[in-house]
Amino acid sequence: MWLIDQLAESRITEAIKRVDFNNLTGAGRRVELDDDRWVPESLRAGYRVIKNAGLLPPELSLRRDIAALQLRVMELVDGPERARAEKRLRWLSLRLAAARGSDLDLRTEQAYQQQLWHRLGSR
Repeated sequence: MWLIDQLAESRITEAIKRVDFNNLTGAGRRVELDDDRWVPESLRAGYRVIKNAGLLPPELSLRRDIAALQLRVMELVDGPERARAEKRLRWLSLRLAAARGSDLDLRTEQAYQQQLWHRLGSR
């Protein structure tokens, strides 16, 4: 047993002797840490390891980055920093679409629409 494990065990034992754990909320009931009933049993251990390590699948990581960048873009005023952030946001969105394997529908891509109208209007 590791030193830290021994220390933790001794502190828990002391707390039990002092009756510090009596009258705790939920005492005697099973603790449901995660609802993983929809995850196949063969994958649960692997998912738990990944979750405990704080890792995300690439698509979720991209989604998190996109959400954070969207908030950042809303905070910025027009200027070069905002333009760079918007460009990175478009790039991350394209990566997410590619990761999903979906075809890009350029008609719904707002930045593409703006560029298209700008070019058509300038001729």
